[in-house]
Amino acid sequence: MNVASAIRLNNGVEIPRLGLGVFRAGQGAETRRAVAEALRVGYRHIDTARVYGNERDVGAAVLAADVPRREVFVTTKLWNDDQGYDSALRACEASLARLGLDVIDLYLIHWPVTGKRLDSWRALERLLADGRVRAIGVSNFMTDHLEELFVHAKVVPAVNQIEISPFHQQRDVRALCAKHGIAVEAYSPLTRGRRLGHPALGDVARRAGRTPAQTLLRWALQHDLIVIPKSTNPARIAENAALFDFELGAAEMAQLDALEEGLATGWDPRGEP
Repeated sequence: MNVASAIRLNNGVEIPRLGLGVFRAGQGAETRRAVAEALRVGYRHIDTARVYGNERDVGAAVLAADVPRREVFVTTKLWNDDQGYDSALRACEASLARLGLDVIDLYLIHWPVTGKRLDSWRALERLLADGRVRAIGVSNFMTDHLEELFVHAKVVPAVNQIEISPFHQQRDVRALCAKHGIAVEAYSPLTRGRRLGHPALGDVARRAGRTPAQTLLRWALQHDLIVIPKSTNPARIAENAALFDFELGAAEMAQLDALEEGLATGWDPRGEP
């Protein structure tokens, strides 16, 4: 494997296993520089969202890069205010316009909004059928949200993007996704820095000869997760990509697996009806 290695989704589309997240990266030059640097060092997957406010900058950086557009996988997301059938269709077109792209590689429902998520999913199915997006999925969907969707959906989601780290493993959601062929994508895989100093993580990292951040990301990859660490720092962007020339052993994986504590560092959808 290498930084551009991909997995095949349940509809045949390939998604790179490592992506750059741009949540809270800001608007303008900061995001453009981060995306440009990520593409320069080999990333081929960029994850944004309408609510992040930087779709325009992501698209500009992708189109300005010395990398063919077809080689860059771009994800964006439908925000809560835009959910519903007609409004979701309009929101996707608006995201396409801001990105400056003809097609979105992966379009996700960002949050399981009560009373609207099923209509939003019907809209995503329409967008997929019309070729406006190459794959569709969800974000922050827990087992009950997924079970509800399975009853009504014509298309099974290709991806579920949820917060995952050794400290918040969401095994029930991952097991259900595996049963239905849904790829799981981990956001905040570095715990937003809150557990980088954990002694058990530090012990594994020292034995692997890697940083705690690299160790967390490698743990996720070895659990067959897609990872999208966020950074605008060129050194960190490069560090987060240096994951493919080492492997954690069974004992190290077990040590990290034992760190579960239910740590949700951001939005926690477990209580969303």
